[in-house]
Amino acid sequence: MKILGFSGLPRSRTYKRTNLAGLTEREYAIFQGADSAAALVADGRIVAASAEERFNGIKHSEVFPRGAASFCLDAGGLKAEDLDLVAHSFAFGPERSFYEGLSDYYRGMYDAVFAPEVNQRIAEEALGTNLAGRFLPVPHHLAHAASAYLPSGFDESLVLVADGLGERNATSIMIARPGGYDVLEELPAHGSLGLLYGLFTLYLGFWFGDGEYKVMGLAPYGDATKYADVIMDNWVVLEPGGRYSFPILLENPTELDKETYRGALSAMERLLGPIRGEDDPLEQRHMDIAAGVQAVVQTVQMHVLRHFRRETGLRQLCIAGGVGLNCVANGALLRSKLFDDVYVQPAAGDDGAALGAALYAAQVRDGLASASRDPLLGPDSSEKERRTAAAAVPGVDVREFASTDELAGEVAALIDGGAIVGWFQGRMEFGPRALGSRSILADPRRPDMRDRINALVKKRESFRPFAPAVLAEETTEWFEVEQKDVHRFADMLFVAYARKARADQLPATTHVDGSARVQTVSPESNPLFHQLISAFHSRTGVPVLLNTSFNVRGQPIVRTAREAVDTFLSAGLDALVLGDLVLTRTDEEARGDR
Repeated sequence: MKILGFSGLPRSRTYKRTNLAGLTEREYAIFQGADSAAALVADGRIVAASAEERFNGIKHSEVFPRGAASFCLDAGGLKAEDLDLVAHSFAFGPERSFYEGLSDYYRGMYDAVFAPEVNQRIAEEALGTNLAGRFLPVPHHLAHAASAYLPSGFDESLVLVADGLGERNATSIMIARPGGYDVLEELPAHGSLGLLYGLFTLYLGFWFGDGEYKVMGLAPYGDATKYADVIMDNWVVLEPGGRYSFPILLENPTELDKETYRGALSAMERLLGPIRGEDDPLEQRHMDIAAGVQAVVQTVQMHVLRHFRRETGLRQLCIAGGVGLNCVANGALLRSKLFDDVYVQPAAGDDGAALGAALYAAQVRDGLASASRDPLLGPDSSEKERRTAAAAVPGVDVREFASTDELAGEVAALIDGGAIVGWFQGRMEFGPRALGSRSILADPRRPDMRDRINALVKKRESFRPFAPAVLAEETTEWFEVEQKDVHRFADMLFVAYARKARADQLPATTHVDGSARVQTVSPESNPLFHQLISAFHSRTGVPVLLNTSFNVRGQPIVRTAREAVDTFLSAGLDALVLGDLVLTRTDEEARGDR
């Protein structure tokens, strides 16, 4: 079967803006159905997947993924008429009476945004084909579950899906088997780990759905003991059977409160003090609150998983949903040894639900039993595109390298010399992490490198850390990672601690608490990236490169060679690698802000 999956609720943001006047832009950014994406599964194989933001340039885009769907179909050599199914990662049909019973606002939201027939029509218009009999709404958490379970390689597994909200549920626990999914527990909106973390994201002055990783990065600067108990005692109820609830999420009695969280934020102010404004300075209090909510999320997650690990006896775990991108919590779970094996979907958020919808449809309709773990599912570029993009750049020297050995050696030398390098190679990553296809790379040994990249290149907050990409075979020497777990760090989804004897050699990629969001790189996962890090290792004795996503603040990760060139110029990078071409600056004028 040939199945196109897609995620997103294309009219969600527009409906809120049209029907609720006078909100702030941050409040309009609180909506369900962001991070639209498309994925193609054909004849039991994942062919392609990408988020729409990489095509339209709008971060967390919710519109129908026209660009991503077109790419996926082209990658499979298909037209929309060739598809057996189009699977959507939401199935609101069974919840119609619930939403219609809430209020006129939510009745209208169902009719305009949630209804399966509405999303089918939108897909038909975008794809230019009639989908009668070929449109399959997939329950949101089942889409997430399939996105993690089928690529995991596990036969039978416990599955944790935790996000902001599906159709009505925010957390689901399941047992996954080749024949399907047994739901053990579902928790409603007031048991949402994603909404709780998002609420604190708003309180700390960041944007809901976009700034959660900033809270995670801020937390190590704080003292969790100052606020974790306050949060637990006032707003968290741990219940028997692995259940829990967050009464703070019930502090939104009115329709306006539900759409802005103003009620909950007011309750937080009464207990925690004033909300931080977006441009206000960060105080130690803010760092302590970030540390407190991070500790609470980890406590609640372990409460759930300990119970269901004990009840089911299962030793393998799959994780999906936006909370799965909390790599600090993932690292704590891995270190707990509660499970023998843990797999987190690299695109754990709603972009990954597009892939999950297609995989779920293939599983139930065609008996699909497993899928590839490869996260490099996005677009590639042609040699012609790269050469054309390079030729259009003034004030640079362009060199071509005949062998990958020579290329790796040259780029390693540039990084050793202090250069910040844009690295554009092969197929783009699917998911929010840059894994060595669309990366900015630098020397992890330089104490000033993190501040330099944050201030001049990424133009973002100084407290945010960068990831170390380390040779898989050297990982246990440099980080507190057991050999059996090395492969689990390939997708940059777990935090580990640098070994004390090595941390001083990695100041640019080691966080204030000694932690690091480690990415292990093997010859099998990314041969050329492994070759580059090996060349740097040979020069310096350090098998690690600083790796961050190839974009600047407010911009999605670059997709095309032209975008790579534009970002190279606007960000003031010292060099850009486009396939086998290396671009370096030859005049001061071309350096821009640098």
